[in-house]
Amino acid sequence: MKFLFLCTGNSCRSILSEVLFNSRAPEGWKAYSAGSKPSGQVHPLTIETLENLGLSTDGLWSKTIDDCEQYQPDVVITVCDSAAQEACPLYLGGAIKAHWGLADPSHLDLPKEEKLKAFQVTVDHINRRLDALLALDTTHMSRPDLIAAINQISHIE
Repeated sequence: MKFLFLCTGNSCRSILSEVLFNSRAPEGWKAYSAGSKPSGQVHPLTIETLENLGLSTDGLWSKTIDDCEQYQPDVVITVCDSAAQEACPLYLGGAIKAHWGLADPSHLDLPKEEKLKAFQVTVDHINRRLDALLALDTTHMSRPDLIAAINQISHIE
């Protein structure tokens, strides 16, 4: 299965989701990330957070949705923060779609150490959702059941 994590800037939440997913994904599963209005760079604290976790940041870059079309994702998950009235990107393909809203720690006006803690809170939130996703027995689920299960995961805080 191929997953595409989408947000607006593709510099923080979607990149974290991509790397965390790929570090844990079963064989044959792969994640990508993109943004509707890519910032053009991965946020430096995203890189620092991933490196602090011992995860590779090689080859990470801020991508557009068009850059990821070639992967033909099976599942598209938006991670923008609708609670902050942030516009979520729209994906029109036939993939399963879900929204796992996450607050954006990169926009917090805090000292660096506190901001890094906020990035770690976001990582922990993503990992709790990935725990639930990776626990699904997707080989025995119908498409409607899979859609429901992936969307239910959005309620995990």
